Amino acid sequence: MNVTVLYFAGLRESLGVEREALRLPDAVDTAAGLREWLRARGGAWSEAFADGRAVRVAVDQALAAPSASLHEGAEVAFFPPVTGG
Repeated sequence: MNVTVLYFAGLRESLGVEREALRLPDAVDTAAGLREWLRARGGAWSEAFADGRAVRVAVDQALAAPSASLHEGAEVAFFPPVTGG
């Protein structure tokens, strides 16, 4: 499956990438699976997507749960939680 992944705020800065087009392995079909697959890249990726690290996800511009299914052509965005005041 092909997806576009976007990284925002501190994730973009720590990873040094804003967006990328990825071909996912067949076993990666949820937002949580994608996060784990990205973490397995090691280095900054391992740190950015570590267990317990607060990272929100959106699929096709809608906030999504980690269990959200991915589909061909999905746009997946990862970003830190946002607070307002």
